[in-house]
Amino acid sequence: MKVVLLKDVRDTGRAHSVIEVADGHALNFLIPRKLAVPATATNLKFAEGKQKQVADRRELDRSLVAERIAALAEGKVTITKKANEQGHLYDGVDAAEIAEAAQLPEDAIKLEKPIKEIGTHEVAVAIGEEFGKITVEIVAE
Repeated sequence: MKVVLLKDVRDTGRAHSVIEVADGHALNFLIPRKLAVPATATNLKFAEGKQKQVADRRELDRSLVAERIAALAEGKVTITKKANEQGHLYDGVDAAEIAEAAQLPEDAIKLEKPIKEIGTHEVAVAIGEEFGKITVEIVAE
């Protein structure tokens, strides 16, 4: 049975995609839980429009992130945290904090482990095919 997914379904497909599933899976699981609707002409047209919107939105986000990465390549992001006299932070700086300070999506920040020292650090940033490095300066309060 062909259905149009309304939401992302793990191991099945992404939202607004048209997929072929077993009749029982569609009738007993996907449709009752409002995860999918039957693939009628109206629903197919709706899914096509939504896919185009999502693709346009994704492209816009990528271009904005690329501009933001280019702007940050010149400067640096400063984060203030509490630290002891030796320069060790009481609480590490993770990707979420860097993303918030840099005004980037969290999944764009490629940080292996939290930063636990004050000073200047290079952090890799990548989203889609755009990548670069930003300078993050951690200063003590």
